[in-house]
Amino acid sequence: MKHFILGLAATLMMTTAQAEPTATGDLGLVIERAKGSVLLVDQSDRAALARIEGLGDLSHASLVYSPDERFAYVFGRDGGLTKIDIVTRQIVNRVVQAGNAIGGAISDDGKLVAVSNYEPGGVRVFDADTLEMVADIPTDSKTIGLVDAPGRRFVFTMWDTGETWIADFAKGALEITKIPDMGKNPYDALITANGRTYITGLFGEDGLTALDLWAETPEPIRVLPDYGRGQEEMPVYKMPHLEGWALTGREFVLPAVGHHEVLWIDADTLTETGRTKTHGQPVFAMARPDGRQVWVNFAHPLNDTIQVIDSVSKQIIHEFKPGPAVLHMEFTPRGHEVWISVRDANKVMVYDTHSFEKLREIDADSPSGIFFTARAHRTGL
Repeated sequence: MKHFILGLAATLMMTTAQAEPTATGDLGLVIERAKGSVLLVDQSDRAALARIEGLGDLSHASLVYSPDERFAYVFGRDGGLTKIDIVTRQIVNRVVQAGNAIGGAISDDGKLVAVSNYEPGGVRVFDADTLEMVADIPTDSKTIGLVDAPGRRFVFTMWDTGETWIADFAKGALEITKIPDMGKNPYDALITANGRTYITGLFGEDGLTALDLWAETPEPIRVLPDYGRGQEEMPVYKMPHLEGWALTGREFVLPAVGHHEVLWIDADTLTETGRTKTHGQPVFAMARPDGRQVWVNFAHPLNDTIQVIDSVSKQIIHEFKPGPAVLHMEFTPRGHEVWISVRDANKVMVYDTHSFEKLREIDADSPSGIFFTARAHRTGL
């Protein structure tokens, strides 16, 4: 009997230990593009916790999180869709769903994961639990700018045909709305945090195109029709990432295409309010979560530099060189720190956003995208 009681006590102790909850709100993943791995990091400890390998080609990878911040869905360039459990630090499922993919999104209820494809074109939608495909949406075009929208919807745009489609899963069966005439060769898109405005950047002509998703029948709205590569056909060394478009108070800050500047646009009227000259061609222009600063990185060969712009004065207030090939920035949720991937230094660097002091360096193998779990609760991320 004594042995039974001791055994029971030990079992209870083990069960208690095993049941110890693991908080995920401080965690994040860093893409290690060269090795096909991700680095699990803790933002409060400013530390790497684990490396998870076997994710295929991550040369242009991104990811989204489940609403409970436990699972990450990684979209690889080789068409791989990988589900990672960041609590157990393991891959729990992986499918190669296409030959060439360019990103993805998760529905607002966390039940569906959609992937945007170049080869074949179109979007494929998967059950978030099992990764079983639930919808195949061919488009006869490379598909870009895939985002989630409120109401179990996905919005995406076609490079070749210049259409935007809205895939609506609210009623279970898929319903598609097609919006033509978005412009020539849309290359990327974003959705505002409230899910109302969807904006595509155009590579084949000047200007941008917006949709009001609150409208009964959304129609293209031309933005800055006289702005772009223009008659000079400015060379573009790297396409800006529109996900990095910043909203600071009542203005968008957009990285210009081919120009050494960022543009300021009134968020209500979609008219230009100013321009700020920059060090090079901007890739990301990202607002600190409070909107007071915009941090900008640049295309090759000037990609060793970061500039910080004050959103009130629109002036550059700080410039520094973290190292060769600065690829991505990620703010902590309240913006007191920013994490920066410096690919060719094999480092992730952590900076204080008020003093600009460097706080920590973390070893990482060719790091690119940095994704904190707080993204799980933001539309379009």
